[in-house]
Amino acid sequence: MEFRPRNYIAEEETHSLTRSAADHHPLSAVPPSSSAPPPPENKLSNSEDANFFDPLRGERRGGDSISIDEAPDRRSAAPYPQAPSKEWSSFKRLLMQKFPVSKMIAVSSVSSSAVCECAAFEKPDRTMLVDELDDVENEGLKVITQQEYVSRLYDLKDEINRAWNSDDRVTALKLSIKVAKLLVDTSVLQFYPTLFVLATDVMDMLGELVWKRIRHKAEYAEDGSMLDILPENFKANNVCFDAKETCNNWFCKVGAVRELLPRIYLELAILPCWRFLLDRPEDNLQRLVMMIRGLADPLASAYCRLYMVHCAQKLHTSDKGHLIACINDLNILFMRPASAKETRHGYLTDKKKLLVTLIDPAIEYIMKCIFDNASKVRVHIDDALVGLRLARNQVDIVERPAFVSIVLHHLLKELPAEILNSHAQDFLHLIQFSKDYTFDQCLNYRLLGFRLGEHRSQIEVLNLVLEEVMQAISQYERLDEFLNVVDAYIDIVLQNQMDGYLSSILKALAMRTSSKEVTEDDSRILQSIMIKLLSRLKDLDEIFALSHFLDILDVMYGRSRNAVNLHILDMATRKGRLRDPAAIQLLFEISQSLHDGIDLSHEKDDYARQLARLISRFVQMVDYGTELEQHLMFLVECRGAFGGINELKETLVHSSNSLATEALKDDKKQSTLVKSCIAFSEVTIPSIPTQVRQLNLYLETTEVVFSSSNWLHY
Repeated sequence: MEFRPRNYIAEEETHSLTRSAADHHPLSAVPPSSSAPPPPENKLSNSEDANFFDPLRGERRGGDSISIDEAPDRRSAAPYPQAPSKEWSSFKRLLMQKFPVSKMIAVSSVSSSAVCECAAFEKPDRTMLVDELDDVENEGLKVITQQEYVSRLYDLKDEINRAWNSDDRVTALKLSIKVAKLLVDTSVLQFYPTLFVLATDVMDMLGELVWKRIRHKAEYAEDGSMLDILPENFKANNVCFDAKETCNNWFCKVGAVRELLPRIYLELAILPCWRFLLDRPEDNLQRLVMMIRGLADPLASAYCRLYMVHCAQKLHTSDKGHLIACINDLNILFMRPASAKETRHGYLTDKKKLLVTLIDPAIEYIMKCIFDNASKVRVHIDDALVGLRLARNQVDIVERPAFVSIVLHHLLKELPAEILNSHAQDFLHLIQFSKDYTFDQCLNYRLLGFRLGEHRSQIEVLNLVLEEVMQAISQYERLDEFLNVVDAYIDIVLQNQMDGYLSSILKALAMRTSSKEVTEDDSRILQSIMIKLLSRLKDLDEIFALSHFLDILDVMYGRSRNAVNLHILDMATRKGRLRDPAAIQLLFEISQSLHDGIDLSHEKDDYARQLARLISRFVQMVDYGTELEQHLMFLVECRGAFGGINELKETLVHSSNSLATEALKDDKKQSTLVKSCIAFSEVTIPSIPTQVRQLNLYLETTEVVFSSSNWLHY
């Protein structure tokens, strides 16, 4: 078999276009033509300044030309399109705070050529700067300070601005390309969000500069005369040919960038400029989505999609297709099968976990944009669900999970509550089949429970959901996973009075907490569950009657136990008299545990003062009825257990004197009790530090003694 001989040189000459030399670069400032007649000079009146120069006309006196960008544009009705600035600025600030970087960072040779080789930050001329950025010699990594890297990026931004203002747009574009190339470097994962924020600021600045230049081209002629003012919602046919040609030149120049990532970022930066060429500039978004799929690095591609979403907001389009495509692409990105080593040993590298953490903000922001104002437009929600393959009968989730856990988590977070309730079982099945490394499955169960509690659901649906959830979490071996899910669904159980599920949950909690070690984090989750029980039921007798409630309380410790005890004590003191001996004994033990857990000597401590008031109130609310001796024994126990509370000592004396007064009503049968009460008061009063209060209590006790002097003999 022989191949046909080909003359490649002849074929190239046949198919190539005819080329002609250009007098100047299409993106550079247009030099004044020597053949063109000089612009007419204005005839100034005697009252006008002879040095006055109209910025829209010709040349300055002395031959200095003025850029059309310097012309005033206050009357223009077509300002540069802006994305929601508050949301984006807040997002960038939180992004940099979430991923702080160390003082020293290691960058690749590509980044170091743009940053490291300029040790001193004096302002170089633009020719040296461009040559310096093009010089990439060393392989591997270089270590520089974070401050040095950030300062250099700010210098590049200023240099781009100066080059543009001096009509050197070629240099401005070349420097912008170099800044965009920095985003190729993902060698330092933790630093990439900061790099993204700084580099996209430069891209946004370039996009605004290009927009203003093309707009001036559309509104002013070369000689500075006004053509027309573009309206705010102008169409492509409102733009003159010269402006369209300049705009097209910019897109052609950007399209000629060899590297894919810088080319995408630069086109996204000038994305609003498509309005000068097309009536539907949003039609380019799907093409850009396809281009981003060519990026192999997962981190770089995720943040590139994030920037595309930001730039697309400047078009103010209601179409969500590009957003849904980004989420689907990110979902596929995480569905990569685990390596054989990970499958065999069952662990993930720290780098992989960090990668998921870094991409998480991008997924969250895109998902928020999809369902922004979704509660007001139901049609958009339905379209989004169809695009995400979540419409009923659209995908068989049993055969293959539709979402990885991290994407599903943000979907559950952003969907309107009423939509989530109507598709509760579908999302429950999605959670069941999304067992991957990107996010803990138990946290998605937990989020679903909280979201279902935001909206009233049918009891039949809740029963089905709770049954499946309890069955799923019963397989969990870790206590914290089980507690996280129960904490979310206990509200639903209490709101809908599902006593059967409540008993099952408390029984399971008691069994698991008794057989496993309870950590501080576990104790905090138990605190949340117990306080929800106390807040919903409100009747203390009903709470103490719950099976396993006290067993769960016994395994808690530390601040979590104190918080629950304080809540119980507060509930008890808000009701009427306490007459049940079992409840009194339990509250006494709770008060003693709280008293022993803090230092009550600090009177300025609000928590200590609150606890002192609650314990004093508890002692005051106790009522043993006719069992006066038992009541006195209770007061004696309180004096021994809570000796550090001065406020309580006064309460004990008042209670003791009240007991003596009650005993006096029973003639001489209670004379011994009256003597004991008076003796109790006489012993307790000297321990009160304030002399005025001592005197008042002595007077009160003396009145009791005088009242009983007719039949008491000392």
